[in-house]
Amino acid sequence: MIRVLVADDHAVIRCGITQILEEALDITVTGEASTGREVLQAVRKHHYDVLVLDIAMPGGGGFEVLEQLDTLKPGLKILMLSMYSESHYAIRALRAGASGYLTKDSAPSQLIAAIRQVAAGGTYVTQSLAEKLAVEVRGEAHKEPHEILSTREYQVLCLLASGKTVTQIAKELYLSVKTISTYRVRLQEKLGLDNTAQLIRYAIDQRIAD
Repeated sequence: MIRVLVADDHAVIRCGITQILEEALDITVTGEASTGREVLQAVRKHHYDVLVLDIAMPGGGGFEVLEQLDTLKPGLKILMLSMYSESHYAIRALRAGASGYLTKDSAPSQLIAAIRQVAAGGTYVTQSLAEKLAVEVRGEAHKEPHEILSTREYQVLCLLASGKTVTQIAKELYLSVKTISTYRVRLQEKLGLDNTAQLIRYAIDQRIAD
């Protein structure tokens, strides 16, 4: 039996995932968490085979949790399940230690298949992501400036590109407006841009914006 911990800050999402997984006789949800802090507490106290992890959560987002679990529970298989498109975060998640990446609009059968695959020690990626990874492995991918940004910087860039204000981003990432403003300034410096409009234009040109 594959024991799963579901981590998402929305109770409705956690409930929906649990209902989907109830259809699989070899998978059982044995824990839930709504914050990054709760995830770390849960894995310290109990054993899970797979963690289904959201990216944006209070008390430590998905990438922060990934980093800590690399030391705390190196054998735990982690499937990122996010509302953010694969093109934005999938490769970063895999580099950070995740075993798979899936968007929340995926079919229920994909979620079940992904959990089974990562539990068995495999990596779950879509065909399009597999092709991108193959290009990287062959060394054919030219690194653009945004590819060397930190995960949080990249996340703020994506959200700015989607049209969100600094206040909206702060709320979504559970950070202060001042912190997001600092990230915005840092982005401008690293990308050699002068203002938010140029950041958005850069994101559109690089196909970062949806």
